[in-house]
Amino acid sequence: MSTATIDWQRHFMMLADGIGQALGPGETALTTLAAEQSDFVRFNAGKVRQIGHVSQGTLTVRLIEDERQAYSTLTICGDAQADRDAIADTLATLREALRDASPDPHLLVDSSVWTETTRRRGRLPDIESLLDVVERCAARLDFVGFYAGGSMARGFASSHGSRGWYEVENFNFSGSLYDATGRAIKTAYAGDTWRDETFASRIEAAAARLPVLARTPRTPGPGRYRAWLAPAALAELIGTASFTAFSARQQATARSEFYRLNRGEASLDERVTLIEDLDLDIAPRFSEDGYRRETVPLIDAGRGAQQLTNARTAREYGLRPNGAPASEMPVSLSMQGGDLADADVLAALDTGLYVGNLWYVNFSDRMDCRLTGMTRFATFWVEHGEIVAPVDAMRFDDSLYRLLGSELERLGATTELLLNDSTWNERSTGGMRLPGLLARSFSLTL
Repeated sequence: MSTATIDWQRHFMMLADGIGQALGPGETALTTLAAEQSDFVRFNAGKVRQIGHVSQGTLTVRLIEDERQAYSTLTICGDAQADRDAIADTLATLREALRDASPDPHLLVDSSVWTETTRRRGRLPDIESLLDVVERCAARLDFVGFYAGGSMARGFASSHGSRGWYEVENFNFSGSLYDATGRAIKTAYAGDTWRDETFASRIEAAAARLPVLARTPRTPGPGRYRAWLAPAALAELIGTASFTAFSARQQATARSEFYRLNRGEASLDERVTLIEDLDLDIAPRFSEDGYRRETVPLIDAGRGAQQLTNARTAREYGLRPNGAPASEMPVSLSMQGGDLADADVLAALDTGLYVGNLWYVNFSDRMDCRLTGMTRFATFWVEHGEIVAPVDAMRFDDSLYRLLGSELERLGATTELLLNDSTWNERSTGGMRLPGLLARSFSLTL
């Protein structure tokens, strides 16, 4: 059977029903699916350099008996009999593995029965029209970019009877415009409704700033500068902190970067509200442990609220699971915007740094939620509300306690959807919706 014709939901539910029927007394199965049908296009110098289509599905079967568990992941092809045979072999292998497995003291599985379905069709460009619009917009520009778009599906089934399905169509296009000096301005466009005019306007806005890159760059010395952090730059900071800062396990072991915030010993600006927001519909509403994911307030009006708690953490520390993934990282993070309109950003900044992107971000002091990294493409020096020069790559070192606290002057009124652009093994779900941030000071170290 051609994978392009697979009805993944129907096929997955059929396989899950078969797994349930094949179980013996005392056995429980949790089955998850990750599938996609995606187009990929890579551009270099405004020309197509690589193009392809991927249609794939992987099934993970988790077998549980007497608090012992084993799991295996296999590729499925869409042929009913071939996939049933592969699953039968997998179950036999898992039963052998369970014989030598030790009881898992932190195993916790939701045995309730529920049904959760999200299906959303997008309006994506066909590949021929995509190539046409890129060629037209990138004419006479040194444009480098990568497009990934199509359908993604995630499924969950438990032998207790729960069924979850998530299937969406969306796209992610990131690109850069280079000038003769090798400097670049980065742009991105993501969502589920493609509009040629929106893509064109983003390329046009980036191209309008290319002449600035040819000017003599500024190299500010170490110190603190007024700064506008665009949503993509703020995402690098909050995204890095999110690896552990909102985890219930990290909080319980005093290793969360927001440990003091969550204990009420510190606070941020009252305009800061961060939510694990399932209503964004950019991630499934169910976890691999069989729990429905919940919308969770993480920071409410500058104060620590709740943490993301998966099933294992809940059992070990006597907490209630809220459907968080095993990593206890947010997968659908939203931040409330403010009152600073896009058109007023430069005037409000007046003189200082316009930071479009950051990279190589890592922690320099975890317990102060202090991060270090480098400024990247589209970082400019602004004087009296006008962009006057590019800024050479600089190292920063600053704390989110400061940037989201004492140094937060204003938040952007427009929030930007930044989808997870990882394609390692498969296209990823999830992402963030964030505003930009005007900081009274942002610390450069060299």
